[in-house]
Amino acid sequence: MKVMGLGAVLVDDEQLARDELGFLLGQIGGVAVIGQAGNGVEALTTIDRLQPDIVFLDIQMPGLTGFEVARRMIEANAPTHIIFVTAYDQHAIEAFEVNAVDYILKPVDPARLDVAVKRAQRLVAFERSPGRAASEAPGVTAAQLEQIVERVAERRTRRERLAIRVGERFLLVQADDIVFASLADDVITVVAGAHVGTSNYRTLDELQERLDPGVFFRVHRSHLVNINKIKEIVPWFNRNFILRMKDEKATEIPVSRTQTRRLREYLKL
Repeated sequence: MKVMGLGAVLVDDEQLARDELGFLLGQIGGVAVIGQAGNGVEALTTIDRLQPDIVFLDIQMPGLTGFEVARRMIEANAPTHIIFVTAYDQHAIEAFEVNAVDYILKPVDPARLDVAVKRAQRLVAFERSPGRAASEAPGVTAAQLEQIVERVAERRTRRERLAIRVGERFLLVQADDIVFASLADDVITVVAGAHVGTSNYRTLDELQERLDPGVFFRVHRSHLVNINKIKEIVPWFNRNFILRMKDEKATEIPVSRTQTRRLREYLKL
């Protein structure tokens, strides 16, 4: 089957990420970037207008997430194939080991990107070949794709592992090992066991949505804690609390006035 060039749209809310991906695709060859989008709504408009062969789609974006964009593309029968690109953990990769959809982790490995591009080229070449039979397609149907998307979306709220950056490396930590996460100067610091790193999530709200709501509690606008990692609850002035956590430093985290009542009810204090 003849290998052909693909027209691609890059969707990511970070311009630097789009630039890097575009550079890597240029190095690989066989893909022409015909459009870009910085959010989900813009992505849908751009995809509808340009009808690309493939869209490289970030998952975590403000407004519409990548999963929501994928669902709307399916509903609209968009003739565009999807490769998800994300900085987050690997638990869902097995769900995307199919030819029609791929799933690449950031930072993007050029060799892994090359594999994804070749998969897309084979699929598009097949679709353009004369006399093809639908049963012979090397990919999946829209209904199967919807099942894959739903399978992963359902697991977003209870991730088994989370990627954090420690120095120049990304470490995968178990969600159960996370003691707390704190926001300062627009940077989220995650303490998990003996590891302290930063998260690529932009807000604590986004991070909390990806963790088990029965375990992780937002006790302050700047702090998210694992209820199971609280060592001691210390009464504070005005009937508020200070939480002493089970990390190596026994970090003390304040509970805001508005969250004190919820915490009392939750822990039956």
